[in-house]
Amino acid sequence: MIEPVTPVITIRQVGLLRPLAWLAAGWQDLMAHPGPSLMYGVLVTVAGWAIVTLAAPHAELFTTVISGFVLIAPLIAAGIYELTRQREAGQPASFLGSLKSLRRNAGSIADYGIVLLLAGLLWERVAAVMFALSYGGEMGTVTDFVRDVFLSGNYVGVVIAWAVTGGVLASVVFAVTVVGMPMVIDRDADVVTAMLTSVRTVFANLPAMVFWALLIVGLTGLGMALALVGLVLVMPLLGHASWCAYKDLVQVEAPPA
Repeated sequence: MIEPVTPVITIRQVGLLRPLAWLAAGWQDLMAHPGPSLMYGVLVTVAGWAIVTLAAPHAELFTTVISGFVLIAPLIAAGIYELTRQREAGQPASFLGSLKSLRRNAGSIADYGIVLLLAGLLWERVAAVMFALSYGGEMGTVTDFVRDVFLSGNYVGVVIAWAVTGGVLASVVFAVTVVGMPMVIDRDADVVTAMLTSVRTVFANLPAMVFWALLIVGLTGLGMALALVGLVLVMPLLGHASWCAYKDLVQVEAPPA
């Protein structure tokens, strides 16, 4: 019986401003195959519009609008990682080709999807209970709810608690996916190994990774502020940059014979 080969994983340390180099490298990758990359940005934007449209008449679905992006972004980014992997391997990179190639990693991607789904459900339930216990008004549209709760100044405590809770959950999702998902695509790693490597990488490079997370939040917020249309460009840029971050931070080698 052949024993499974355990790869040797080396985590490099980088400086605080290294994420700026990842963005620059990500832009170069985006320009190497702009058509297929931007298609993934279109997917995110269309999915975002669908989530917002479905949730708009229902204030109780407000947190679903927020968590929806947390769920779909890492999964759709898997296709962007595959585009760069194909190009680096000397293979033709195309949108449909990258989707088909993801089948070889379907198991680990599905496992990641389950983890993200559970995180999203947890966030939605916790936030819903938090608002239900403190908000005394009638649940109207999302616009009414945002105006009454977030802009009125009457619920500062619950808004702060909501933001802190969401920030903690988003930090956990970031920690387990930031290099974990690219590792799954690159090495077909199992989800546990990928997540543990991702968390180790974050703690080994905490200042740089905090800066990277802030850049992701800032650019994503800018893309969303432009009626989500900005995500057509921001999403593939961040996806390619995240692949560059993974390659810069993690080295995976076969063990010596």
